[in-house]
Amino acid sequence: MPAPVLHLGATVLCSHAGQATPLSPVPRVLLSGQPAVTLASPYAVAGCALTGSPNPPCATGQWLAGAVRVMAMGVPLATMAGQSTCVPTGTPMLPVAAQTRVLAT
Repeated sequence: MPAPVLHLGATVLCSHAGQATPLSPVPRVLLSGQPAVTLASPYAVAGCALTGSPNPPCATGQWLAGAVRVMAMGVPLATMAGQSTCVPTGTPMLPVAAQTRVLAT
């Protein structure tokens, strides 16, 4: 099923409402004027609210599955319907808002 492709300005949160930001988007492919994000780009998580428990808060995130047919620089694009995980908690990242003009399957 087609889903919006993620870009640098997309709002992505960890499961505990921490802001996730891609560290290496693809500058050669622009979506709404911002670099696209591929599965190879790790995410840095800031402000994870899992600080009051004995478990450490989310520090990084990674998309595990995304577009199957659409790639940038030979790497599949990250989509809002893709699967992701945060380290060290193992919880998913949650895409909240992204550009809506480009969809990928």
